[in-house]
Amino acid sequence: MSRRFAELAFTPLVKEEQKAHGSRHLYERVEDSPDPGNRLGLDEQAFIRERDGFYMASVMETGWPYIQFRGGHIGFIHVLDDRTLGFADLRGNRQYISTANLKHDDRVALFFMDYPTQSRLKVLGRAKIYEGDAEAEKLVDSLRVLEEKTPAERAVMIHVEAFDWNCQQHITPRYSEAELAKILEPMRRRLEMLEAENKQLRNSIQ
Repeated sequence: MSRRFAELAFTPLVKEEQKAHGSRHLYERVEDSPDPGNRLGLDEQAFIRERDGFYMASVMETGWPYIQFRGGHIGFIHVLDDRTLGFADLRGNRQYISTANLKHDDRVALFFMDYPTQSRLKVLGRAKIYEGDAEAEKLVDSLRVLEEKTPAERAVMIHVEAFDWNCQQHITPRYSEAELAKILEPMRRRLEMLEAENKQLRNSIQ
């Protein structure tokens, strides 16, 4: 855990809960770290670039939290530098809840998940929307993935404030079609070989 993440997440009430449940001493060392931990390292950057989706939490005008999934082809979320993420926001169900939330309060929490390895990266940041002008159009063009056919309505840039890797406990492994295909490829080749051998045997006894 980074020092900056602890500064943002460990409010006085959170610290009281940690004290009450006996975990406060585990996190005090993090808060004294000389490294602020507000810049994405090479491992974090590589992990984000390999994702085909993430969860984004924002805050409504009423104070209610709101979580939305953002997905696309691998590479749709761009790591522009160690403190900046960006993506072209694709047209969805046109409710625009997250869009409105970010114009009211720019704070976001992002969850990047790798279910096969049970890995989870949390990022806290501030988001800025670019839409409706030449600058926005240029940004959208630079962030779009060529394979994506869904229209992009805006660009979203996120300034990273802090990050934290979560433990693997309780993350159930799940696999996409592409991930399963890779895992099953040796079995597929083996089956093809056996089918070819069976065909040769059948032909030899005819």
